[in-house]
This record gives sequence, structure tokens and C-alpha cells, in this order.
Amino acid sequence: MIAAPSLLWFRDDLRLADNPALDALAGTGAPIAPLYVLDEDSPHIRPLGGAARWWLAQSLRALQSELAHHGIPLILRRGPATRVVPEVASALGAATVAFNDRAGEAEGKLDRAITARLAAEERRVLRFCAHLLHPPGSVLGGSGRMPRTFSAFHRAALRGRDLAPPLAAPKRLKGVARPPAGEMLESWELEPEKPDWAGGLRAAWQVGEAAARERLAAFIDDGLKGYATGRDRPDLDHVSRLSPHLRFGEISPRQILFAVRHAVDAGAVPAADADKLEAELYWREFSHHLLAEEPDIARRNIQPSLDAFPWRECPGELKAWRRGLTGYPLVDAGIRQLWQTGWMHNRVRMVVASFLAKHLLIDWRAGEDWFWDTLVDADAANNPASWQWVAGSGLDAAPYFRIFNPVTQGEKFDPEGAYVRTYVPELKRLPAKLIHQPWTAPQDTLAAAGIRLGHTYPRPLVDHAAARDRALRAFEHVRRAAPAGAQSASL
Repeated sequence: MIAAPSLLWFRDDLRLADNPALDALAGTGAPIAPLYVLDEDSPHIRPLGGAARWWLAQSLRALQSELAHHGIPLILRRGPATRVVPEVASALGAATVAFNDRAGEAEGKLDRAITARLAAEERRVLRFCAHLLHPPGSVLGGSGRMPRTFSAFHRAALRGRDLAPPLAAPKRLKGVARPPAGEMLESWELEPEKPDWAGGLRAAWQVGEAAARERLAAFIDDGLKGYATGRDRPDLDHVSRLSPHLRFGEISPRQILFAVRHAVDAGAVPAADADKLEAELYWREFSHHLLAEEPDIARRNIQPSLDAFPWRECPGELKAWRRGLTGYPLVDAGIRQLWQTGWMHNRVRMVVASFLAKHLLIDWRAGEDWFWDTLVDADAANNPASWQWVAGSGLDAAPYFRIFNPVTQGEKFDPEGAYVRTYVPELKRLPAKLIHQPWTAPQDTLAAAGIRLGHTYPRPLVDHAAARDRALRAFEHVRRAAPAGAQSASL
């Protein structure tokens, strides 16, 4: 008797290894039909930004290639998932439908509705957690709730827990004889054409599961040693650049964690560097568990005391920030790195975000929206949670008086100006001691470097000391206005 086919619904898990939904179906021996749905129609599903759409196109091509090795086509369909998934399951005659859960309230509601519809059709539904180390809601503190600080969350997550090792990719997969028809990837128009602004992204990234494995191996060999301190240096190569691969599930956090631990056991990497990387994985975890509790973190302040903050409406300053023309070289280098590559170094992200929210007093949501559209690794948890951390409105947020000085940050973490010279080439001839504050350079030094302030490079939008004082006054006003007991730890 021939086993009834199964439907595998790919989402933010575009890989074959350590994919529990795929592993469960492969273990049955039944033929599998894989499906990806581009859902831009379901209520409250946030459409991908432009950079993420570009990455998705490359990732789907890579997945198609991986599946082709097994003789299996990837079915591509566009439309609301509540219609498309049951429709394909019915056309296939699927006895079982398997998928891995995603983050987000809207996604959860959609998945529950689809599960109910499939169950009503007497189809078996298998669901798994594949994008996190621990399922949301499973990390609890002494109060029985998710801990509200990262350090407490990290301790609770590690307490008495042994992670199972990652799953190997199935050696053999069996496809269905006549899979339902799909659409052409090119018809989705995920990639820019007129104009084609993705040249820098193509030059910066290799996309897909195989590329993610190679990136991890290269990082362990060349970048992980010294990561604990070097990760703050944008001029050095001590970051993993795995974040977009994690975002689209081309690699799992479990795969990364076990590979790093193996490197420590082999004596190839100091434990301190591995521990720091593990903490970064758990910061991602913290953000995703927070999203499960606070589903509207992209729109609403987690700390309600910030609701009364006097944000400024300054379209001109926001435009200058978006274009990397603030007059502060480290900030401008970060924005231009983002423009060119779809990614920004983490230390610089904090400085860039702080400049918008605290120097310019522009609502953090405007920055979150811009990062959502331009980052290849923008996701529904990390992006808003990190912006709220910087703005002082999130859980375990940076205190209101932490206002990054972009000059001293540049001098400390880009001491020779190599990062700035890469992305702000109009300043490349300035000496290192002046490159982070060109407005202080003597006129003859500027002339020798080919710089005309206000023409070839802008003067600062704001004076740091004055902007800091203005921000502190605004935060103090909000703090004083907050009702008793409503002031957050960040204020």
C-alpha cells in the first residue's frame, strides 16, 4: 500500500538540516511535497521590507537547489495562507501537514486557524519550534512569568536545561509523483529592477543554507577568537554576520550554539568568546520571547511612561539621518553601510539609533520602520526590541541618561578611522585624530584633504553637548510627569 503524501510548509525555516518538521515527515517514509507561501494578504501580517524581499528571493532559489538534489520541486504559491495551505493540501490529498512555528501574534492566529481547518478536514497537523532554543513561554522566573531583565532571563533559560543536539539533514527524501502546480519565483517581483539598488547586497552576501554553514565555519576559524572584545570594533572582522541567515532560518540557533561549543571543547576557541556569542544568541531569544508577551512592540512603548515623551517632527533631520548626512562620521558610516550592504555593525546600530532618538528626539518608530525596510536581517522581534532598548522604552532598556557620544564612540571603537574611511570616503584623507570630528580640523588640513564643510561633507546637525542636555531635560520632564509607581527602571 502506497503511503498518503505529506505537505511540508516552509516559512522562516528555509533549510533541510535541523528542521524538525521536515525530519518528522522524512521519518515516515511518505512522499513529501514542500510548499512556500508568499502571504502579503492576511490581516496584520507585516509585509517584508525591500532588503528582506531581496534576501528571500535568493534564499528560495537556494532552497529550490537543495531540494532539486532529491528530485523534489518547491511549490511556490502567493496569497493568504488560510486559503492557500488547505487548497494545496486538498489538491495533494495530504494525510499530514507539518510546519515550524513563527514569531508574532498575527502569525500565531493564522497558524491556529489553518490548523483548525486542516483538522476539520481530518488531516494530521504537526507543529514544532525550530527558530528558537526554547519555545516562547517556557522560560519562567520565580514569579511564574518571563523574567523582565535579560540577565535573569538568561539564567532562567540555562537553569536545568540540556538542549538536544541539532538534527542532521535527511539523507534521502521522497517526493510526490505529481505535485500541485506552483508559480514562478520571478513573477513575485521580490528583487528590484528599475532601479536595481541591490548591487551592493549581491556583492556582500552569499545566501542560502550552504552559505550559512560556510559563514559559520569561517567565523569559528577566523573571527570567533577574540569575539568577546573585538565584536565592538566595526573596523575589525570579529562578528559572525549570521543574523540574516538566522532571520530566514537558513541556519538554526541550535546549530550555531553546538558548533561553537564543539570548538571550545576542541581547544580552538577560548570559552570567554564562546560565552559571549551564546549571550548574543540568548539576547535574540529574549527578544522573541518578549514578542510573544508584547505582540505590538513595533508600535507601542513597552514602558508606558514614555508615551508622553515630546518627540520632534523634523522631516529634514530624519531625511539627513536616513541618507547618512548627519555630520557625525560614525553615524553616517553606519547608515551608508546599511545602504550598501543591507546590514550594519551592531555597535554602530546602537550609536545610530541613539542619535536619532536622543540627539534628534525623533520617535524611535521612525527608525524602526527605516531599519525594517533596509536591513536584510530585520525581524519582528529583534528590530523593535532593540530600538526600544536604545530609546529607553523597552524591557531592561538603556537608562535615559545613556546618550552615546558619536565622537568618543568612534575614537574608541574605530581608532584609526578605517570603518569611516570605507563608508564615508570623502573623509578618507583626514588624519585619524580628526576623522571622527572633522569640524574641529584646521582649515588648511581640511583643504589638504579635499573637504569643504557644508559642501563635500555636512556640518553636524546638532551639537552633541546641547543635544544631550535637551534630551535629558525631555526625559526628566517625562519622569516627573509619570504617576507614582509608573516610572520605569529605565527612567
